[in-house]
Amino acid sequence: MQDRRTSLVGIYLRGLAMGSADVVPGVSGGTIALITGIYDRLLAALSNVDVGALRMLARGDIRRAWQHVDGSFLLTLLAGIATAVLTLAELIHWLMAHHPLPLWSMFFGLVLTSAVWLVQQEVGRPDARAWLALVAGVALAASIGLSPAGELLSGTWGVFLAGALAICAMILPGISGSFILLLIGMYQPIIAAVTGRDLLTLAEFAAGCATGLLLFTRFLHWLLEHTRRTTMALLSGFLFGSLVTLWPWQHTVSTTIDRHGDERVVQTAPALPHTWAVEHGDPQWLLCLLAAIAGALVVIVAHRLSTADESSARGEPSAGGD
Repeated sequence: MQDRRTSLVGIYLRGLAMGSADVVPGVSGGTIALITGIYDRLLAALSNVDVGALRMLARGDIRRAWQHVDGSFLLTLLAGIATAVLTLAELIHWLMAHHPLPLWSMFFGLVLTSAVWLVQQEVGRPDARAWLALVAGVALAASIGLSPAGELLSGTWGVFLAGALAICAMILPGISGSFILLLIGMYQPIIAAVTGRDLLTLAEFAAGCATGLLLFTRFLHWLLEHTRRTTMALLSGFLFGSLVTLWPWQHTVSTTIDRHGDERVVQTAPALPHTWAVEHGDPQWLLCLLAAIAGALVVIVAHRLSTADESSARGEPSAGGD
């Protein structure tokens, strides 16, 4: 159970980090929630958005309903996520277009370190069931990452269903909601809606997200309460499997022409830097190595800040104090 006295400033900063991650295909906001120590609290709060909360509201007991769903936590976290998405979407989109190798390298280092940390902290020495879950998670995430993208959804209901699918992936560490959007051909339309402030499309997408979130988080919360070690092993596998997608040097396997007449990559496969360089030029391996190290340091610092924040909220010295 997470300490509910964590400062609102700390929660807002975690929301900023989650929103930044969710913009990038291949990186999950759930990963950020996990490594910064709010994952259990997030699932618990979302699971409490239920019939009981609606009954409290119907009786006019707003304060009790707000406490029931941990409203201050959810609202502050959502504000951080929304701030990041609205302010960083264009920047990250530009970095993906002009400096993709170091950007992907940073997230590769971040997710790899997160996966190792999760195994050490939550799984420990896996038993047979945990090992099976770990391997299954790796296989599932890797197969999603290696699958060709396509334009599977369109229209109002397409945007709604895209939101429902994406939010389920976003809450899972290792499976990126943005990458799911990329697979079903909805990433560019949603990014365009964000940057163009298309409120109707964003409302349809948000409605899908809310529906998927409320249905899926209750199941995931139940799993963590009853089979935590196995579930954490599965989530660790998702993280390790997603590294196939995050590997910076990717060969193009297939492309397609979208409805605007532009060529779009629909499937890639990881390659070694020197083989990638034959076709694409400078692999920037040194810069990428530094970026990956920076990503790893982000995880380490985020975890330590999370621990210090919770200790401060309890009035205790941090782990690094005397």
